[in-house]
Amino acid sequence: MNEKIRVLVAKPGLDGHDRGAKIVARALRDAGMEVVYTGLHQTADMIVETAIQEDVNVIGLSLLSGAHMTLFKDVTSLLKKKGLNDVLVIGGGIIPDEDVSNLKKAGVSGVFGPGTHCDDIVKFIRKNVKK
Repeated sequence: MNEKIRVLVAKPGLDGHDRGAKIVARALRDAGMEVVYTGLHQTADMIVETAIQEDVNVIGLSLLSGAHMTLFKDVTSLLKKKGLNDVLVIGGGIIPDEDVSNLKKAGVSGVFGPGTHCDDIVKFIRKNVKK
């Protein structure tokens, strides 16, 4: 892959904790990816519009508030409506194991919880991104 992978790291909803998202963003940048961080309190519309404007390959969603089943699905649904089926969507944060299969059915390709090594996220993205 000659072109850099472009990643949007986004914090949907009202969750105000972004330390983990910033750590992952820096690790992805250190791994040679171009990273755009949206900041806090983003809507699904804002995230998808930024993804379009920035022409990203990956959207990484980070959420600690427990609203992942709604907010992550809102993003994947909007991506599908806009025909952006080639954008890899991953999620992280506090996500119970029992929710992972439903998130994957909704289009979230990978889910990474607390304690995940950043190298594992980098490898997952490199393996699964569509150029």
